[in-house]
Amino acid sequence: MAGITVNSNLKVHISNRHILSIALPITFALIVPQINFITNNIFLGRLGEKELGNAGITGVYYLIVAVIGNGFNNALQSLISRSAGEDNIGGISKLLSQGIRISLQFALGGILFTWFIAPYFLKPFIHPDNFDQEINFLRIRVFGLPFLYLFQMGNAFLVGTLNSRYLMIGFIVEALSNILFDYSFIFGNFGMPKWGFNGAAFASVLAEAVGLAIVLFVIYRKGLKSRFQLFKSFRYDKISTQSILKVSAPLVLQYIISLTTWLIFFVMIEQGYTERDKAISNVMRNIFGVTGIFVWAFASTSNTMVSNLIGQGKTEKVLYAIKRIMLLSFGSCIIMALLLNIFPVTFFTLFSNNPSFAEAAIPVMRIVTAGMLFMSIATVWLNALTGTGQTKINLIVEILAILLYCIYNYCVMKVFHLSINWAWGNEMLYWTVIFSVSFYYLRKGKWKEKI
Repeated sequence: MAGITVNSNLKVHISNRHILSIALPITFALIVPQINFITNNIFLGRLGEKELGNAGITGVYYLIVAVIGNGFNNALQSLISRSAGEDNIGGISKLLSQGIRISLQFALGGILFTWFIAPYFLKPFIHPDNFDQEINFLRIRVFGLPFLYLFQMGNAFLVGTLNSRYLMIGFIVEALSNILFDYSFIFGNFGMPKWGFNGAAFASVLAEAVGLAIVLFVIYRKGLKSRFQLFKSFRYDKISTQSILKVSAPLVLQYIISLTTWLIFFVMIEQGYTERDKAISNVMRNIFGVTGIFVWAFASTSNTMVSNLIGQGKTEKVLYAIKRIMLLSFGSCIIMALLLNIFPVTFFTLFSNNPSFAEAAIPVMRIVTAGMLFMSIATVWLNALTGTGQTKINLIVEILAILLYCIYNYCVMKVFHLSINWAWGNEMLYWTVIFSVSFYYLRKGKWKEKI
């Protein structure tokens, strides 16, 4: 850690090397939370296909409450990047303090909602044999929200100030902690209690707390706290708070709607398909995590670079930057998709030793990885929209894509009762709509008049 120096230049410039200097540390950081998700599912898969399938709905629900923090993360990252482009150190400090205040308030709301309201909403949609297990898991898992949200605020600060290379430190420790805690609490190793399915929830909460502690240590240890005058005051600042909420509100709503739709998709699988289909679909969610590592890193880079270029007054270079990032994103996704399709049995063996499981899952994986190629392009353009600050357009794009997504799901799963292979074809439709509308809006150029 001592060999890593703090970045003193807060302005981006467009080159593959600079794009990669931002994206690769984010990529490495994203690998680790996906390791957490996959580790949980690998261990739960050893308990049985039922537990692996139940982890699908609980995982998607937690993603829904988690993306509230992700919405604040993206908004804060965009605003901090803009301030960095303007060399506004004081603005960065205020934004982070207000982001912390807001995120903690929403974390408390998420915990209370999950404990006292969510069970009533979920009960009609979950099989009675699975309900108690899944709700008990969520009531434990949700206590990770405060740590996760604060962790995301720290990440937004590091990426927005072009210090993304520090991300890997916290995530490495978090991933190792999650593996250790999973092994300990699920199976009762190292003298720990054997909690089975719930052990994965305890493990994830503890790992998120460890990750936050490491990020705070890095911020203090590398002098970032002093340089950016961080944590001096958490007093309510109306202007900064309104800026964060104005940019984040459409993003939060967009993410909640998007993942709620995904939750409905998993509920429809539970109601109309087999336990094996549920388990396969949960593994597909992990494939999105694995294949999407580079994709989301480049998408985050798109947000940061667009915001920073606008802060510098270089709006004419925005589209050029997006295209460069898009090509790198697409290329990285092709590599990941090829690896999964060349060695599918090796991948599925991680989750189940039953050869018939891999045989049933491979056709679904072919469709999902094709959808990821569409995603690799669409997310770059969608996050570029976020970087312009026009997050209301993001919400409109999301709503349009989701409407078509839901119509497709209803027809395939309820009207025609087609196989799980057809059900996962929804991703190609969804990302095609996202790209088409985002591309049209950014190319049209009206966003330049609204900055």
